[in-house]
Amino acid sequence: MTLILVQVSVTNSQPQAKAKRHGKGGGVAAGNEAASHLPPLFLPLPLQWHQTLPNPGLSLSLSHHISLLKNASLGGLNLTRNYKRKVYQPKGALHVAASSTKKILIMGGTRFIGVFLSRLLVKEGHQVTLFTRGKAPVTQQLPGESDSDYSDFKSKILHLKGDRQDFEFVKSSLSAEGFDVVYDINGREAVEVEPILDALPNLQQFIYCSSAGVYLKSDILPHCEVDAVDPKSRHKGKLNTESLLEKRGVNWTSLRPVYIYGPLNYNPVEEWFFHRLKAGRPIPIPNSGVQTTQLGHVKDLATAFVRVLGNEKASKQVFNISGEKYVTFDGLAKACAKAGGFPEPEIVHYNPKELDFGKKKAFPFRDQHFFASVEKAKHVLGLKPEFDLVEGLTDSYNLDFGRGTFRKEADFSTDDMILNKSFALQS
Repeated sequence: MTLILVQVSVTNSQPQAKAKRHGKGGGVAAGNEAASHLPPLFLPLPLQWHQTLPNPGLSLSLSHHISLLKNASLGGLNLTRNYKRKVYQPKGALHVAASSTKKILIMGGTRFIGVFLSRLLVKEGHQVTLFTRGKAPVTQQLPGESDSDYSDFKSKILHLKGDRQDFEFVKSSLSAEGFDVVYDINGREAVEVEPILDALPNLQQFIYCSSAGVYLKSDILPHCEVDAVDPKSRHKGKLNTESLLEKRGVNWTSLRPVYIYGPLNYNPVEEWFFHRLKAGRPIPIPNSGVQTTQLGHVKDLATAFVRVLGNEKASKQVFNISGEKYVTFDGLAKACAKAGGFPEPEIVHYNPKELDFGKKKAFPFRDQHFFASVEKAKHVLGLKPEFDLVEGLTDSYNLDFGRGTFRKEADFSTDDMILNKSFALQS
């Protein structure tokens, strides 16, 4: 099927000269300044559809583009989906067979991604060792995990205590063990990877957790694996690591997640929304709220990491990994409410340029369009996410926040600044 890029205008449906209340329970929109904050998107449209438009030379509104996709029964953007919460039934990660039994080292493995990845690998019969500083328990029983499953996992997992910044220890300890495969989940700089490669000259595969944050900001989305990268990105260390792996000639695979969410998430992604929903507070969202982003469940990411193990198609390849669909900031707030069984939230839009938050972060996402294509992973690896967004958020809520556990205490200080400013504008 032939695709062309069509310019999509992204604005509020009702431009406002002044801040007005909107949505259920009201909210404050920042008028035309918020609506015009975002650049246009360029999204793919099949050629035969484009030829049927009244004037193919015109740009489409975002709602028109979505309408075309929905009418064709394709799973493209879904910014207006009506979520219906299902009766919750815990879902486990997929069982993925991965070649022969391997002696595997995971750099990290006790916090978030590695917790779910290590369980999958053990279930597949691999010998798994976690390399950590030993400051956190090597294993912990997960919410919803049976006593027998946890006992079996705990009896099989191995631990190597050390600091990866101690390069001499890394080289000597890894050389003595002779691992077949390394999963580097917490590596940030290339210099941290060199000792591992030096210690394991017969390494069969190095599998790296990179980030979609390496891509150069662009008005043409979604980001694809061949797109330009930003050498000044805060993730430049991951870019340098990918370059090192290529230079050293090892068999490597790099996964680039977008935003990761799920139980035990130590980044304030869904937790940021859940705190405000539980407290019955408005959700402050910068500018128009139609900024489009993408989230992928941690269990689906763990499955992807297993799928590339011993996979010849994954050799020396980069894969974007995330959910199949995209969501607006406003849509994410509503999806979190659905997942936790809360009423539809009051959303307050604000102009961040009018407020000084100091060093505090008022919103947990990049204030821009940011999403990536996962088509390569789908076609090359045969990956299909187990969770859609609301199912995944429900899994996260029921297995973590809904049980009263979270990583960071709620801090509403920047919210109060926003709300006070908004109420003053109303007056």
